Amino acid sequence: MDDILIRRVGRAGRITLNRARAMNALTYDMCLAIEAALDAWRDDAQVALVVIDAAPGKAFCAGGDIQQMYRSATAGDFAYGQRFWADEYRMNAKIAAFPKPYVALMQGFTMGGGVGVSCHGSHRIVGTTSQIAMPECGIGLVPDVGGSYLLASAPGHIGEYLGITSARMSGADAIYAGFADSLIPEACWLELIEILEKTGDVATIDKFVSPSGESALRASRNVIDTVFSAPSLAEIEQSLLQIPVELSQNALKSLRRNSPLSAAVTLEMIRNLRPEPDIRRALAQEYRVTSRAAEHGDFIEGIRAAIIDKDRAPKWKHRSVAEVTASEISFMLAPLGDKELKIEEELS
Repeated sequence: MDDILIRRVGRAGRITLNRARAMNALTYDMCLAIEAALDAWRDDAQVALVVIDAAPGKAFCAGGDIQQMYRSATAGDFAYGQRFWADEYRMNAKIAAFPKPYVALMQGFTMGGGVGVSCHGSHRIVGTTSQIAMPECGIGLVPDVGGSYLLASAPGHIGEYLGITSARMSGADAIYAGFADSLIPEACWLELIEILEKTGDVATIDKFVSPSGESALRASRNVIDTVFSAPSLAEIEQSLLQIPVELSQNALKSLRRNSPLSAAVTLEMIRNLRPEPDIRRALAQEYRVTSRAAEHGDFIEGIRAAIIDKDRAPKWKHRSVAEVTASEISFMLAPLGDKELKIEEELS
C-alpha cells in the first residue's frame, strides 16, 4: 500500500505514513495495516522495537481521512463511520498496550488521528516544528482515539483547555501536558532511526535529546486552572470574559467557534475520566459519542463547513454553550447496550 510503508529493517519494525500531499491523514486501510503490523511484530523475536514516522512534509499526521465518513453518513449510512472508529480505537489500544518499545517521531502537525498513532507509544519524540492538538470540537466531534485519556491525565485543568478550545501545543507544551516525552531536533532523526534499526536499543534516544525550552502552557497554568476548573461550560465562558489576558481572549474565540454540544460533552468526558484515567475506558466513552455524532450531533455539519464546502461557517445545533442541556450531554454519553465498543481481552 503506497499510503503507508510497513517493513522490517534490522531490529526495528518500521511504519512510515506516506500521504504527504494529504498531510498523512489516516485512511481506514492505513489503520488496519498498522494493527496487522503490530499483531505480526508482537511476538516476533527479530523485532526489538517499532518506529513510526512520516514522509517529509508539514505534518506527521493531521488527522483521519473523514471525507468517506461524510459521504456515507449523508447517504444515511452511519455504520461505516461506526466500524471505522471501532477498528481505529482497537488499534489505538494495541499501541498503548504494545509490549515492546514504540517510538513515534512527530514533526509538524500532529492532530486527532495522528495523536492516536503516536502519543500512546512508549517513546514519543517531538521536534522544533511540532504542533500537536485535539481539534475535534471544531468539526462537531469530540477528542477521540484515546485523546480524552491524555487530556484527563494532563496537569491541572490543562486537559479541559486543550480539549474544548482545540489549542495547539508546541513540542515543549506537549511534553509538559504529557503528550510527548522528549524533544530531538529533526535534523537528528534519520541518524537516530538508523541506530535504532541497527541496535534495537531505545537507550540511544537519550543521546539525542535536547532541552525543550519554555512551555507556554506551564507559564499560563494559573490562569488555565482558574478558568477551566469552573463547574460548567457556561461558567467557563463567563470566567474567560472576566480575565482580560491574551490566552483568555483567544480561548473565548475558539470556544465560541467550536460546536457547543461537542465542547460540553468533551468537558464531561474529561471529568468522568480524571479520577481514574484509563485508555480503554476512554475509548469506550469516546465511541459512545462518535457512534452517535453523525446522526445526533454536529459532525456532518462540521465536516461540511471545514472540508466539503470550506465556508468555515458551520450552523451548529446550538447557538451558544448555554443552550446545551444536561440531558443532551447524557444522551451522547449513554451506554450503547450490545453495540458497546469491545476491545479484546488480549490487551489486558
